Amino acid sequence: MAELHRLPDQLRENLRLVFVGTAASTRSAELGHYYAHPGNRFWRALHEAGITPRRYQPGEFASLIELGIGFTDLSKSGAGMDHQIEAASIDVSGFRAKMKKYRPKTIAFTSKKAASLFYGRPSAAISLGRQPRDESLPEVFVLPSPSGAASGSWTLEPWRELAAWIAA
Repeated sequence: MAELHRLPDQLRENLRLVFVGTAASTRSAELGHYYAHPGNRFWRALHEAGITPRRYQPGEFASLIELGIGFTDLSKSGAGMDHQIEAASIDVSGFRAKMKKYRPKTIAFTSKKAASLFYGRPSAAISLGRQPRDESLPEVFVLPSPSGAASGSWTLEPWRELAAWIAA
């Protein structure tokens, strides 16, 4: 298998929104684009919810910084499905440091699994949508995973809630 490339963070100060995944999928790591698998609903959901003015393609992820949207993952060295990511590669303290440095207005975890790793609670204890306020963090939303492997729990509603929040 070819050497997987870690996806670069797409961050700068005062972004209106940062999407946070667990780790890059194998396909995203191979291509160097966030949410690159053709079965992933991320790019369609972004547009359908009203977060972006048009449907972007995975290869355009870097241009979203101009819309105030950034990207990162809790694991910058792992790649694959959530259950394939080594626990040792999950860097919650590193992620917190990035958020403190860049101070985005809103963080959106793109799966309950990513949020559960961040909060240190089981996925079943995590609700979708806007989270209770923690003054040490920006506003936090948890979105249903756009991965095709997570089809059973898909709903666009939390994405719409996020769109309404960032537009306010």
